[in-house]
Amino acid sequence: MNTLAIEFLESIFEEQHESSLHGKWITFKDLESLFSKYKSKFEVSQIGKSEENRPIMQLKVGSGAKKILLWSQMHGNESTGTKALFDLFNCVLNSSEMIFNHILEECTLVFIPMLNPDGSQAYTRVNANQIDLNRDAVGRVAKESKLLRKILEEFNPQFCFNLHDQRTIFNVEGTKNPATISFLAPSEEITRALTKGRIATMDVIVGMNKMLQNSIPNFVGRYTDEFYPTATGDNFQKLGYNTILIESGHYPNDYEREVTRKYTFFSILQGIYHIATTKSFVNYDAYFTIPNNDKIFYDVIHRYSDSKNDVAYQYEDKIIEGKFVSKLNKVDENRLKSKIGHSEIVFEGKIV
Repeated sequence: MNTLAIEFLESIFEEQHESSLHGKWITFKDLESLFSKYKSKFEVSQIGKSEENRPIMQLKVGSGAKKILLWSQMHGNESTGTKALFDLFNCVLNSSEMIFNHILEECTLVFIPMLNPDGSQAYTRVNANQIDLNRDAVGRVAKESKLLRKILEEFNPQFCFNLHDQRTIFNVEGTKNPATISFLAPSEEITRALTKGRIATMDVIVGMNKMLQNSIPNFVGRYTDEFYPTATGDNFQKLGYNTILIESGHYPNDYEREVTRKYTFFSILQGIYHIATTKSFVNYDAYFTIPNNDKIFYDVIHRYSDSKNDVAYQYEDKIIEGKFVSKLNKVDENRLKSKIGHSEIVFEGKIV
């Protein structure tokens, strides 16, 4: 198994990360001016429009037989993968490292960096018609869902990368560490059987996890493989397109997801490199050694000497008058001994 060196990944990220993209609210306007600079290396094209007629763009690069489709921001308020993709685009465009030449010789890569530009503008999970694209794989009511399926069937990839963000509530089971990155090889049906496609997907995830354990040991989790009949990953997996789900989560004191962005970039590059350099995708056993996601975190907990009166809060992100705002909302109270706050404030005496 070929694992990229952490020193190399740190160096290339520092050199090539796209500094114009920062924070959690990433819209099409933030990306629009960037596409032109990639035309010298990528095929850049508009492949469709959203429900509100915003462009949906595609970048294509490479000439290899192994086809990989990657998309981000199918949930508009989950932008970490988008930032990481543009960091990768800069590497392909600017770096002289042989790894990128090898990837492009072995693979053909298609990227849809923002599938849901309407949801991205409004900073919502859903599209302009309140449809969750990640639960629209069967009905395909949304224009964006139809477009993704069209690209999937025309391109016919061997592997897909479905990029998401997960909430700050998740920890790595058995630890007090947040699940900074979580992986999933989606199930194809309710029994969660180990099909050939799931095994191939797990093989790639094993490679990504091995790399991350060299950088952020015990900060990597495994997302639940409960079967969702209308979910994108589950259906693509069932159709024979091996789909790798990456959930970008929280890292201590990183609410803007800039540290997590780096580890998402590491994961994507390692995953692509693994596919480029592997002939037989059958090594899956170590997938089940990745701890499950658990839920022990709140963003803020107020602790009182009478622990029965502890209060937990979560941030809610909104766009208010054109500005990104995070508001703390009370979500739980009383007996929170088994929970941890990313921040905790201790008060003496009882709550008034």
